[in-house]
Amino acid sequence: MNENEISRVIYESAIEVHRILCGPGLLESVYEEALCQELILRGLNVERQKSVPIFYKGQLLATPLKIDVLVGGKVIVECKATEKHNPIYEAQTLTYLRLSGIKLGLIINFGNQLVKDGIKRIVNNL
Repeated sequence: MNENEISRVIYESAIEVHRILCGPGLLESVYEEALCQELILRGLNVERQKSVPIFYKGQLLATPLKIDVLVGGKVIVECKATEKHNPIYEAQTLTYLRLSGIKLGLIINFGNQLVKDGIKRIVNNL
């Protein structure tokens, strides 16, 4: 599957998770775990809290980048559970994409009444 095909499955899965868990109000970690389970049920490879090494001027930093969810090795998913969207989430996700070399990221805010309104697509040379 390519990035766009994977993102479609993620989008549908996020809506399913939000519906089954009765909308907003839970911790981010609960939505993240449920989303991972749903993606696995749909046959996708999922890595949760994926560590990505960060290099600074050729030196490996002791603190790795932690990606909430990496799907199919091609799409980063950053899970949120807040009332309001903060533009810093987009900047953060774009930085994660650049540092990891991945081309597509999705920010999913499960704190919205309708999760479809809380999904933002971030691209890095896609």
